[in-house]
Amino acid sequence: MIAIAAYIIFHFLSAPKAIESITFFPIEPNVSFKTVKTSLSLEDPKSISWKISSTLDRKAYLRQDAGLLFLNGRLIEKLGEWKQNTASLAQEKSLPRQTGLLQAITFHHAELHEGNSEIFSSQAMSEDSLYIISQPPNSVFSFRSPKTNSEREWKQKLDEQTERMLYYSWNRGVRHFSVPLSEYQAYPLPIFNNRAKTGLPGFSKAASDKIIGQLWEGIYKNYINGIKKQDGTTVSPEGSTIPLILLAKNQTHLLVLTETKDGSPILLRQMIEAAH
Repeated sequence: MIAIAAYIIFHFLSAPKAIESITFFPIEPNVSFKTVKTSLSLEDPKSISWKISSTLDRKAYLRQDAGLLFLNGRLIEKLGEWKQNTASLAQEKSLPRQTGLLQAITFHHAELHEGNSEIFSSQAMSEDSLYIISQPPNSVFSFRSPKTNSEREWKQKLDEQTERMLYYSWNRGVRHFSVPLSEYQAYPLPIFNNRAKTGLPGFSKAASDKIIGQLWEGIYKNYINGIKKQDGTTVSPEGSTIPLILLAKNQTHLLVLTETKDGSPILLRQMIEAAH
């Protein structure tokens, strides 16, 4: 397969922040989110409701929530909001009904300005998934966790279809970039987010928080805002595969692997400077 590939190295310092971006600053341990929520629901046979909300325990200089929605392993929609001098954000979007496995993940972020020009961050993550099934002539139903034999069969079928597509996509990228998989621990982005909540393997909780914050800074700038290809063009992330996070076993860096809608493999690299 002949594909245009982009290899973008991203490692971000505390530079001036552009509006509608996420910039990682040191985590303020005394600040926390009171609530974070991502939810998917079947509103009616023709539409899906996607909601994101979060509340910090105080007002922040800048609040941001960035959400990604995947259908059967490929991005179909993104949702984001930022607001100054507030603690809470709430977003809702109605989408045409889709059939298959929906996965929504959200990064909740707060930028806090203290005295003497000090800037800190607070962050959290939330997610939801929903299986939507359409059967002739006019039957449409949904579930999160299967409760019947029919739902269990649908879950297995949709999981296998999605995993198969992602497996072949990620492996095309691994071969294209000659990534030595034995040197990495591989996690799809939703699983990586969940692992980071309690601490990544070999890293403290504080180090894991820094890694995930810098990762989402890079995802926002180099994925959500558009994917830059080797020929210099920037394409929409819609239609791209769920990013695969490859965490180096020597704890020096991580890779982010995805594939655009047109089949171009994309590899992002982020250096890790977090203290263990």
